[in-house]
Amino acid sequence: MDDFIIEAMNLQKEYGDFVAVDGLDLQIKRGEVFGFLGPNGAGKTTSINMMVGLLRPTSGQITINGKDVHEIDKETIGICPQDLVFWENLTCRENLKLMGDMYKVPGDILKSRIDALLEKLFLTDKANVVASKLSGGMKRRLNLALAVIHGPEIVVLDEPSEGLDPQSRRVLWNYIRSLRDEEGKTVILTTHLMDEADRLSDRVAIIDHGKLLRLETPENLKKEVGEGDVVEMKLSDPKKNEDVIKTLKELEDIISVVELDGRINLRALDAVSKLPRVMENVEAVGARIEDLALRQNTLEDVFIELTGSGLRE
Repeated sequence: MDDFIIEAMNLQKEYGDFVAVDGLDLQIKRGEVFGFLGPNGAGKTTSINMMVGLLRPTSGQITINGKDVHEIDKETIGICPQDLVFWENLTCRENLKLMGDMYKVPGDILKSRIDALLEKLFLTDKANVVASKLSGGMKRRLNLALAVIHGPEIVVLDEPSEGLDPQSRRVLWNYIRSLRDEEGKTVILTTHLMDEADRLSDRVAIIDHGKLLRLETPENLKKEVGEGDVVEMKLSDPKKNEDVIKTLKELEDIISVVELDGRINLRALDAVSKLPRVMENVEAVGARIEDLALRQNTLEDVFIELTGSGLRE
């Protein structure tokens, strides 16, 4: 069987003069967590909606398991939207049973599946609680359970961690990994959270302004812009950022220097050894460092290197 479960060829989506998705080509492997990374408005959700048949492209083609996306069985895909979708006046168990019945899941299979999902998503104690009474994190976990109750082959998660506390996020991440590792499902994850994409994705597509900029593993993406360290500094007077960036760019063996959210990000191999020279140059233009941090390369750095701007802008 083909290694690729979804193939998108030259996908284009236009709204009048606005091009939301611009010539997108990509292939998603069977049984991988595939991350769509980009800022809000980059075209992530539009791309996904076309790839699962919810939105017709202006042009281009999508196939799932070799078939046109509009010819596949509806049970093939489970979608967990960013907005919460459930029956507020039903309990968790009733929500899951109703959704399972809608998909015509056999009764004995449905009961065991509901119990398993409630347990895996830490909702067992809330099984008989009305959905409207759940906390925000529990509602989001119920939202996910409803998306997979019918046992889909492909699970689409649109910004699943939006607004979650760290504990709920950890539960969610562990469950996403289990979908791949224990159930062999293909998971498509759209996110603008760097950490989420880095920790969960087997491969990441970085998209901006409707165009695919890179498609690689997180590890290779981080190597792509150099394995250097990143020095983040905040000046006491941000008006001097431009002067400092200009002088730092003249130093030898500096990979890049950019401004992001009022801070200066400098990338260099063995950055620690270069710190004395960096600080001398900063002082030479009459600036003073208020805060300084050294860290390793991240996916956000990759995006900044590719686009010159931050992911959260």
